[in-house]
Amino acid sequence: PAVMTDTSPQKPTQPVLIVAGVTASGKSALALDVAEAFDGVIINADSMQVYREIPVISAAPTSADMARVPHRLYGVLPITDPCSAGRWRDLAAGEIDAAHAAGKLPVVAGGTGLYIKALMSGMNDLPASDPVIREELTGQLVMRGEESFRAALAAIDPLAEKAIRQGDRQRLLRAMEVYRISGRALSDWRRTPANPPPSHWRFNVITVLPPRDEVYAACEARFDQMLAAGALEEARAVYAFDRNLPGMKAVGLPELFDHLDEDVDIQTAAILARQATRRYAKRQFTWLRHQINSNFILETKYSERNRDEIINFIRQTVLTPLD
Repeated sequence: PAVMTDTSPQKPTQPVLIVAGVTASGKSALALDVAEAFDGVIINADSMQVYREIPVISAAPTSADMARVPHRLYGVLPITDPCSAGRWRDLAAGEIDAAHAAGKLPVVAGGTGLYIKALMSGMNDLPASDPVIREELTGQLVMRGEESFRAALAAIDPLAEKAIRQGDRQRLLRAMEVYRISGRALSDWRRTPANPPPSHWRFNVITVLPPRDEVYAACEARFDQMLAAGALEEARAVYAFDRNLPGMKAVGLPELFDHLDEDVDIQTAAILARQATRRYAKRQFTWLRHQINSNFILETKYSERNRDEIINFIRQTVLTPLD
């Protein structure tokens, strides 16, 4: 079926399909099937799959998958170039507009709930990062230590400081950077109205939430598959980079670093990585159930037997013009 291309700002006429789900739920296979069926473009909404150095560790689509339908925003940034939800939102918006202009259905697929919420609900337009200020603040953090740096942040933005977990240097730096650039506290920025998405976009959300025991079992198997596919080699290739970069926190990567640091053997690293993957999946379950409003929830792992049901839903709901 042809995708609507009416660009009238008066009503939400241009469909944007979101395929969300927990890790190892089959959401990527679902997105592929949907994009093939409806002449779609898959747009990445996974915060780790934007980085080009870790396709195995981030479970990015394979080259064979990418050959089936167009894929966008996969491996587009070096791991040394941090991506934020706001930056991703701007990149994704450009890809959605390009898909609509080409008469294709944008299929936004991934499990990073914050990214999906930023796209659907909008975000405050925080000031862009300043490399000079960021480098200066990083030096201060290293020299003074986290406790002293955190106390300085608490003096200007106690709400932001309280919300940042111990050891999360990236968020400490960002909160201080926002204040240095704008003179406004990060918590103050967050109280201002969000910048909404274009009024002519019409969102529909399919969320894949299988039973937890199925997901945890799939997580167990997935890490072994990643090791066989070269995950340790990927970890070795980025080993010397700053461990505080967002991409260096990809699930499983810190545990492989522990092995490369010779703190644990590979078997122990694998056990710890599987535990980290289960914890990540648990957080995804909570976020997706409580923060994302879904039009269709698939409560089993996606497979061919679910395909017709979902294709019919999209045909009747996503691609049907509003009255």
